[in-house]
Amino acid sequence: MRTPPTRRAVLGAAVATAGSAVLAACSGESDTGRGGKKTGSANAGGTSHGGTEHGASPGGRSEGEHVSPGGRSEGKYVSPGGKEVAAAEAARGSGPVRKVDLVATPSRLDLGDGLIVGSWAYGARLPGKELRVTMGDTLALNLANHLPEETSLHWHGLNVRNDMDGVPDVTQAPIKPGAEFAYRFTVPHAGTYWFHPHTGVQQDRGLYAPLIVEDPREPLKYDREWVVVLDDWVDGVAGSTPDSVLYELSHGKGGMHHGSANGSGGHGSPAKPAKPKGRTGPTRLAEGSYSELLDSHGGDVAYPYYLINGRTPKAPTSFAAKPGDRIRLRIINAGGDTAFRVALGGHRMTITHTDGYPVRHRTTDALLLGMGERYDVVVTAGDGVFPLTALAEGKNATALALLRTGKGTAPTASVRPRELDGELVEAYGLWPDPSMELSRRKPDRIHRFKLTGNMRAYNWAFDHTPYDPHQRHPVWAGERVRLEFYNATEMWHPIHLHGHSFGVVGPAGRRHEATERGRAEWARKDTAIVRPNSSLAVEFDANNPGLWMLHCHNIYHSDVGMMTVLGYRH
Repeated sequence: MRTPPTRRAVLGAAVATAGSAVLAACSGESDTGRGGKKTGSANAGGTSHGGTEHGASPGGRSEGEHVSPGGRSEGKYVSPGGKEVAAAEAARGSGPVRKVDLVATPSRLDLGDGLIVGSWAYGARLPGKELRVTMGDTLALNLANHLPEETSLHWHGLNVRNDMDGVPDVTQAPIKPGAEFAYRFTVPHAGTYWFHPHTGVQQDRGLYAPLIVEDPREPLKYDREWVVVLDDWVDGVAGSTPDSVLYELSHGKGGMHHGSANGSGGHGSPAKPAKPKGRTGPTRLAEGSYSELLDSHGGDVAYPYYLINGRTPKAPTSFAAKPGDRIRLRIINAGGDTAFRVALGGHRMTITHTDGYPVRHRTTDALLLGMGERYDVVVTAGDGVFPLTALAEGKNATALALLRTGKGTAPTASVRPRELDGELVEAYGLWPDPSMELSRRKPDRIHRFKLTGNMRAYNWAFDHTPYDPHQRHPVWAGERVRLEFYNATEMWHPIHLHGHSFGVVGPAGRRHEATERGRAEWARKDTAIVRPNSSLAVEFDANNPGLWMLHCHNIYHSDVGMMTVLGYRH
């Protein structure tokens, strides 16, 4: 493989550049107002939350550095159903109403080559039926829960109104078995997105589907469109389930209990460990997994299958086109524990978007997608049959789909096109489209997070503190907020922020450098990889009030505790 872009090398060396003080900074004190502990007031749901805003918090957690104190009173936290959320939604307007009925149900799914598994899915399909709407539409989707457990639905990457974000204990009550929930919101921006539960490890079943938001003024020119959904699959194979995998990974402790009987609005009961259900099926621990590209253990789980659009490599899905067609591929990593390196044999790809937002076009041989990430690329189709291969990083396995434009023999299931080892561009090698650049502005508030935990104890968390839905990291509307992540673990983590897109600024040790030049250094995203013993800084504008999740999108890491909440104050 050719040497990755210099920016990525710089990013990987961030901790060494910043020195040992960098990791120490996020675990106790900020640069200003040290020890400035303040007592939190009651939130919108009437539950009291302690916290600090200008320094070290109880337990050594960093609550944030208020860079430009403005004399604000502490105030209360905005409720997901409060007037600020309603006002922000009203400002988005209301377009034509698109009504959709969706059912989450136990299903028998055909993965190809005679492999039929029992799982849970939307409409008994894998992936769920593509949902396609137009920017500005009002989406009215009714989810009926026919599962034996509570569930929810999160719109990954869409900056929706807070009470529609689909997080039990934070923005809504869990949807109980036999119950329904009506999601209704204005679709705010165009791009490639997807939806999935935010309950336990349900996402690692078949509960996911692409969500494509079209722009009626789309400037990108292409002839055809191919939506590509990547996944790692274990459910229903030889008795395995995601809950069983979690039981094995966590040494019987299980994950967090996300449901409560206390309703929505951010005032549910604190998370409690779910009752372990025991391991079923063979061991699924990934032994000896290593990815040179990620400089990390590839993942925790040895999946028996890797899928593209719900099919195994022995029975791949195919996409038909004509030679010379310009094809837009919308690629989504819906996996639970796997990063995929993706290439189309015989073709170069031009990157046009990442996580739904346009970038300055750049051509590459291969892409790297962590869980939750999306890339849009355009290719000019050759003549023949070509493999679209997704290599499961560090796991020595692939997923496969085929591009068919003419006669030819289909490649074997194990094909690995040479483009996989060619030039690879990541988000750190992309510039935002000028329309997406952040304005010239220094951050008003900094929150620092230390990524902690290890495989042995399976105690993944931020700042050694497991997720509690009552924990809040405060922001105020109108602020430029900087998030700094310091990965002190031996594992890579894809970090996802709800309700906002952020500019990827660079290593956390380079304080404000990119901002002072007037823009984010790299692309706009909502999910970004933080490599081991490295750091990453991102910035966003606080323009969507509510309570918003911040978490690792490795479904098993988040479910044992690597999650927290950013909360807007009045």
